[in-house]
Amino acid sequence: MIRIALTLGFGLALALAAPASAQLAGEVFIHDPSTIVESDGKWYTFGTRGGGLVSSDGWTWASGPVRPGGGVAPDVIKIGDRYYVAWAVGGGGMSGGHKSDVKIMWTKSLDPKSPDFKYHEVGIVASSDGVENHDAIDPAFLYHDGRLWLSYGTYFGSIRMIELDPATGMRVAGNQPVEIAIDMEATALMYRDGWYYLLGTHGTCCDGPNSTYNIRVGRSRSPLGPYVDNMGIPLLRGGGKLVVSARGRMIGAGHFGLIDLGGGIEKFSLHYEADMDRSGRSVLAIEPLLWRDGWPVAGSNVRPGTYEIKSERSGNALQLKVDFVRIPFDARRAWMAKPGDPVSPVADQTLADVQAGWPKDAVRVDLSAYMVRPNQHWTITPVPEAGGWFGAPFYKITIAGTERALAATPANEVEAVPAFTGADAQLWRIDQLTDGSYRITPKRGAKADLALMAIGTSTPTLAKFDPRSDAGRWRFMQP
Repeated sequence: MIRIALTLGFGLALALAAPASAQLAGEVFIHDPSTIVESDGKWYTFGTRGGGLVSSDGWTWASGPVRPGGGVAPDVIKIGDRYYVAWAVGGGGMSGGHKSDVKIMWTKSLDPKSPDFKYHEVGIVASSDGVENHDAIDPAFLYHDGRLWLSYGTYFGSIRMIELDPATGMRVAGNQPVEIAIDMEATALMYRDGWYYLLGTHGTCCDGPNSTYNIRVGRSRSPLGPYVDNMGIPLLRGGGKLVVSARGRMIGAGHFGLIDLGGGIEKFSLHYEADMDRSGRSVLAIEPLLWRDGWPVAGSNVRPGTYEIKSERSGNALQLKVDFVRIPFDARRAWMAKPGDPVSPVADQTLADVQAGWPKDAVRVDLSAYMVRPNQHWTITPVPEAGGWFGAPFYKITIAGTERALAATPANEVEAVPAFTGADAQLWRIDQLTDGSYRITPKRGAKADLALMAIGTSTPTLAKFDPRSDAGRWRFMQP
């Protein structure tokens, strides 16, 4: 809306999340982005004043898609063969007023080049008269179990919920708005495991690096509430559990939009009021979404660093399959040492201690107990010029201190090649799953839905990812 606001690894960290400027490429400037939706093989989001962004991969975005009507803070949902768009005209405190209308229109395609691209205006579904304690803007859809809901409102008064007819987009005859929250705006709705979730943006907006926007959530067994947070505080009394706030140099997190990509991967879109590396402008961002104890919380992309890559299935570590080299150690002396004998550290095995014995060509990888060895330490490095996928760049994965790169083979196995060349077989997607673990997918095999999988306790391979199994889940651990 528009409202003027009076894991450490060799010294590097697996931190909260990379800044949005490091996540997305292209033209990412937008305010109040709608929920990202797919149409004709591309992904779309729309913002205040009628503009929008389009992407073929969720990584590189361009401005261009347009919707009629102007106004503020739209939302989009696909039901059947229609894309419904809700937006508001007026209100928001602009020119000192809170008189506003929420309108609905629909089209069968969001691509202006498609023969199905044509917007049809349905009409007004909610209003505020400028006198009552309410401002009818910032609409958000939820379609569940055959019913279509719309939340709307801002800090000026309450958040309200109405029911729409999914066949027409019009308000259900006789339906009256229900007040469900206060002290928030830019709401969003989700349903999961018997719970309805209301996410709203708290804080101040539209003041660049001084904005305090943050996204909070409550839940209810009914779409009409009562919504309460994790401490039992009703959202009608200002409650809300934090989902995401400012991160690094990204200030003012607002306008949540769920992106369910399937296979255990859920992400969400938002805008940051100020990207401090992009002149403090409002930008689109995409973050992983985790679920903890029934509550949504922002996840994290992998930060550049060196890690043990641990299999969730067995707990074993991904490693080069090379001969085991012992660390010099006198076991008899250790067993016979007296309690008062002096002690000193045992030095870590170094790359120089073992590398000369490694094969010069490609080496298979396997899984084994983690022993803090050089063949078990992997450096994760984003390769931004190689592109990315929904909020995360493609990465190269190399043995620490070397250019030996993890690669997919033509037979859908994995090996470490002598040097990184930038080939698709050496580029990897690393997506955080809803439980906090990660899925590792080769760029070359992404369309085939192949992922790095553990067969038993010792064998990694590339196979179809199963979100119900731990075989394709990995953790990045401090060496």
